[in-house]
Order: sequence, then structure tokens, then C-alpha cells
Amino acid sequence: MTMMERELSGIGVGRGLVVGDVRRMPDPLPEPPPALSSLTPDAELLRAKEALTETSADLRDRGVRAGGLAQEVLDALALMADDPMLLADVTARIGKGATAERAVFDAFAAFASIMEAAGGYMAERAGDLSDVANRVIARILGVAAPGVPESATPYVLVARDLAPADTALLDYDIVQALVTTEGGPTSHTAILAREKGLPAIVGAKEAAGLVDGDVILVDAADGEIVVHPSAERIKNALREDSERRLSRAQSTGPGRLSDGHAVALLANVGSPDSAGAASEASAEGVGLFRTEFLFLDAESAPSVEAQQAQYESVFEQFAGQKVVVRVLDAGADKPLPFLTDDREENPALGLRGIRALFAHEEILRDQLTAIHRASLSTHADVWVMAPMISTVDETIKFVSMCHEIGLTNAGVMVETPSSALLAQHIIAEADFVSVGTNDLTQYTVAADRLLGTVAALQDPWNPAVLRLIHEVGRAGAAAGKPVGVCGEAAADPLLAVVLVGLGATSLSMSPIALADVREELSRHTLSEARKLAEIAVSASNAVDAKRGVSSALKR
Repeated sequence: MTMMERELSGIGVGRGLVVGDVRRMPDPLPEPPPALSSLTPDAELLRAKEALTETSADLRDRGVRAGGLAQEVLDALALMADDPMLLADVTARIGKGATAERAVFDAFAAFASIMEAAGGYMAERAGDLSDVANRVIARILGVAAPGVPESATPYVLVARDLAPADTALLDYDIVQALVTTEGGPTSHTAILAREKGLPAIVGAKEAAGLVDGDVILVDAADGEIVVHPSAERIKNALREDSERRLSRAQSTGPGRLSDGHAVALLANVGSPDSAGAASEASAEGVGLFRTEFLFLDAESAPSVEAQQAQYESVFEQFAGQKVVVRVLDAGADKPLPFLTDDREENPALGLRGIRALFAHEEILRDQLTAIHRASLSTHADVWVMAPMISTVDETIKFVSMCHEIGLTNAGVMVETPSSALLAQHIIAEADFVSVGTNDLTQYTVAADRLLGTVAALQDPWNPAVLRLIHEVGRAGAAAGKPVGVCGEAAADPLLAVVLVGLGATSLSMSPIALADVREELSRHTLSEARKLAEIAVSASNAVDAKRGVSSALKR
């Protein structure tokens, strides 16, 4: 290691490796001064309204151009700019003499404070409000909004975190990789980077010291950043990356280990549009079909007929293949006016998922009926599962309802420590189980998975989480029933091997991750996967678990 060379670490997203020059994201606009306006209130209000309307339209336009998950995120931001309560607050402040820019700044800040006080997902979205406010104020002032630096040459983008509006429309020919000092593996930045196949390292706090022009090596597979790498370091890294890419290109067909042990590789899908990407990536089916897209912007639950049409459009793309549908997972990060109570003090621990659906059973029955009808009119092998199961009684009630309606494969998601510890009894009542590692990690370590302040705890390599998954795997094996994993952990190729060693029979992930996981699995036997799993669960922390597995593979 040369004197100038130094290493930083964070949470890697993807497996790409990039060497490039740093370009930092500009700082936000300065706070507008609290000066009294020299214009009439009507003139100031017109400035504010036009900026809000134009910002909302711009965000929606960006969403249309981005498509997929990015469009969902940007549409949600546009709704923030359209919020009538926000406009009422802006109007009141202007009526008291504030300028348009100051009124917008204070109104958004007040809105953000309310969201931060709500905690959980709402607190995480408060950061998005700041980005929307900056865009509105920039339009009022007639200046460029802070955003991704423009450049004619490729670079590595370094930022505190990226707003969804920026991440969604990155020029991937110019931005080679992302490095953020905040955020975790389930932040918007990480999720969108993974969806687009852009190498990223998030939560790298020490990257705050990087400056424009620094040359860095970004190795997403290892979550490592090398500042001013030596020529020899670059040469070796690029050679390893080239070998990895070649091996990945040569790995095709169904997922299996080197000894022939089959591991179904499925895709996570959030809408009919994203189902196409899963099919193109040679997914063997869908391991998680999120149905929230049908409900999130609705004032009331959609009809059975409306739901059926949407489900059919997905099922038709997977004729003869498994499609696992998760019924509506509302509450916490996805409040719905017709299903959840927005005044609930701690929604992540309240009426979320199956609890909310059991409180409004007619909505659940309608959804199950729509899924069943869609399954009869298509040729997909449709399975259905419930989110946020905590007890055996909840399992029995859900599975019984599914069977009564005609859905023969009914399972539950293991996302809480209680369901993992009760796996033997739960799987006796269910046809299958699927581990949601994002929430299982969140509830195991008591750290909100969307809060940057505790992102370091949100690591699926945590041995406590892996031990819980092992409980589920053993219960599934004893009962002879499938155990899937559909959280973001399944998209980590090395962790995917460990998950198979813990008893997972299928893995579901973002379509972009399928090739890397397929290739990594093909390198190991089931015996080797089990030995790696033993190393991981025996560690005392997440860092040592991953390091121990990596070291074992290098021996």
C-alpha cells in the first residue's frame, strides 16, 4: 500500500467495480432570509403557486421518463408539492408578509417536522421534502436547483445522499458509480441503484472527506472504496472484475449449485411494467409480487374486477411459472386512508400488514377473490402469502381463508422474530413460508430500516438475523415445505450462498441481481454452502460474519 492509498468502507450495492474521478453533489440552496416582501400578497402567492405547480409537473415528467420503481417514487414527491395543506400554510405565511421563497421554506420545514415526529417511514420521507422545497425555491428565484453535476466525462458521484428525483434520471454513461455518506441497503438510493444496475456504496461516512478530482476505486461487491489506488491495485481489481463478468455471462439456466442442487431464482415485482424486466432477466418466476401499487393513490379499495385485470396482466407474463402474490402490506411506510389510522403513534409496531387486513376483512376477501379469479383465467402457478405474520393463529386464519376462496398454495412471510422462532408451528399450518429479510432485520435489531441514523444496524449479515433464518430453514426442511427468501439480502451473491446453506429453497430479488447470484451459486456445493452458513451464524457481528465467509472462500 502506498502512502497516498487509503481504504474506506460502506454497504455495497451490486457487484460492479469502477475506477474514476470524484465529483461531489453541490450543497443545498441557502436558507432564504426572513425579510418582509416588497410585493403584494397576491403577487407573492402567484410566484409560489406557479413554482409549486411547475415543480410537481417536472417531477411527474421525470417519473414518466424513468419508469418502473422510480416513477412510483417521483409521483409520491409530486404529491408533496401538490398537497393542499402545504399550500394553505404557504398562503397564510405570505398573508403575514413573507416572501414566496421564505413562505415555502418555512411551510415545508413545518411539514417535515410533523413527519419526523411521526417516526418510521414518515421520518425518512422528511428528507425528500427538503429536496422538493429546494426545487420549488429554485424556481421562485429563477436559479438552477441543486442536483447531479453536469459533466462531459464520466465520474463517480459522491453525496450525503441522493434525492429520488436525482437518482431516477442519472445519466449512466456519465455517472459510473455512487458513493453516499448516509443511507442504508434499503434507502431509496440503494434500491434505485440496484434496480438500474449502478455500482454503489452507501453509508460510507468517511467518504465525506473526498473532494472533486480524487481518484477512487469503488468495489461494490466488497463495499470498499480505495482512495488514490496504486496502479498495481487497479490492475488486479480490474482483472478480477473482468473474470467475474466473464463467469457471470457464462452462467445461464435455472439456479443451481455446482453439485446440481436446485435453488429457484425468482424476481421481485412491483407492477405489471416491472414484470417485463423480470421475464427478460430469465427469472424462473416471481417470488414477491407486491400489490400495493393498486392501492396507494386510491381513496378507496379498488374493486375485485379492477384488481383482477391488473393481476392477469402480470400472471400472463409467467405462464407455467410460479408467481407468489403478497396481499396488501399497508401501514407503517404505506398508510392508506381507507385501511390504516394515520394518527397511530408507532405504525411500524401497530396495525400493519395482516393486522390491518384482518381489521378490514372485506378488503382482504376482495383481494383474495381477485387473485383467485385471475389465476383461473391465466396459466401461471399462483401462490399467495400474508405479510407481517406474528402468530400461529394469524397463520391459521389467513391460510383457511385462502383455501376457502380456492387458493391452494397459501403461505406467510416471516418478518418478525416471533414468527421465526415459531417457524416449526407456523409452517405446519402454511403451505410455504417466505423470509422478508428487510423487516426481519429491522425488528430483530430494533432499528427502522428507512432511517439513515441507524443504517449501520440494518445489515442482513447480522448473525442474530441469520440464526432466525436458520430456524426457519430447519423447520421447512423437517416439514418438507418450501422456504423462500425475498428480501434485499437475496440480491447479495455471497449472502445468497449462505441463505441456501441456512435452508432457503428459493431466492427472490431485483431482476438486475439474478445473473450475479446465479453465477455465485454455481461455484459452491450444498455442503460448502452449509459450512459457510455455520461460519456466518457463529460470528459475533455482521462485519465478522461477512469477513469470515469471504476469508473461508480465499483459503
